[in-house]
Amino acid sequence: MKERFIGTWKLVSSEFRRSNGEVTYQMGRNTSGMLMYDANGHMSVQIMRPNRPAFASSDQLQGTPEEIKSAYKGFVAYFGTYEVNKEEGTITHHVEGSPFPNWVGTDQRRFFELYGNRLTLSTPPVPFGAEQVTARLIWERAE
Repeated sequence: MKERFIGTWKLVSSEFRRSNGEVTYQMGRNTSGMLMYDANGHMSVQIMRPNRPAFASSDQLQGTPEEIKSAYKGFVAYFGTYEVNKEEGTITHHVEGSPFPNWVGTDQRRFFELYGNRLTLSTPPVPFGAEQVTARLIWERAE
């Protein structure tokens, strides 16, 4: 089963469902992203809000607090290892590095559906702002 995940995946859609069933697009409707799994059990993912404002300075260490906050809030990434549990329909990402320090050393469990060249990953309810949401991301195998 693991071999079906191996490769590079491009983000097609990203939606968040609130506990009342309302669907929102926390990172916008045209979010871009890339997810990679290799045969040795390593993975990485990057997701970015479109049209993030550029810093006034070309030096990334000279961003204003507002610029840094906007850039951080518009980008999600982590890397580590992964394992697939076919019986449970889950893939677990063992996070080794992330800009969000609270994820380092954690397991990020995702429910998966694989259909042809499409991979859907869904989270259990997770905190996002002042509420709990379930994220649903659809990925397509990159050419």
